[in-house]
Amino acid sequence: MTRIAPTALYQEVAERLRQRIFAHELTPGTWIDEQKLAEQYGISRTPLREALKVLASEGLVDLKPRRGCYVTEISRQDLDDIFPLIALLEGRCAADAVVRAKPIEIRELKKIHEALEHAAREERIDAFFEANQAFHKRIQELANNRWLLSVIQDLRKVLKLSRLHSLSLEGRLQQSLDEHRAIMAAFEAGDAVKAEQLMHDHLLSGREALVKMDIKNSKAA
Repeated sequence: MTRIAPTALYQEVAERLRQRIFAHELTPGTWIDEQKLAEQYGISRTPLREALKVLASEGLVDLKPRRGCYVTEISRQDLDDIFPLIALLEGRCAADAVVRAKPIEIRELKKIHEALEHAAREERIDAFFEANQAFHKRIQELANNRWLLSVIQDLRKVLKLSRLHSLSLEGRLQQSLDEHRAIMAAFEAGDAVKAEQLMHDHLLSGREALVKMDIKNSKAA
């Protein structure tokens, strides 16, 4: 019987690069120096190139013939295209989650929401962001549709390339909290239709906040 191989080296390399991209250590538009990275990781360029192919399939890097590899730059048009898709998909997740979640799972979701409330009271944006991510992820898991989850995760990876953070916009944190409260209330009421619409509108509201922040930054520059 063939033995199961451990995690391939290129997968580990892909994850390390993915995290550096998300942390903006490798910023959008940056040329990726393959030779330098291979030396840093103590590997040959073969697994590195395989890792870059994985990241290219996720939309995180662009492989340009005869020019090399660059971290993907996300444009305003990209955001305009992606947010309506995520709004539709996460809205569907919310509806399915309301129908499928057990009472104990609704209570667990409520605990995550309470973390949002706590972070908002203390105006800790980073903590609010983390709780927000956990809230959305849990709803996606409760929807119990692996295909839907996979597509949402891929789109959210691309969104992480954006340097804009909507929660930094004045008033957005409270607005986001109010939207989460309404979504949570729909879950507790067992209203799948309302949960879907509220989640859809919540995502589009996030895009509107990014537009306002972009305009504000452009004026400041």
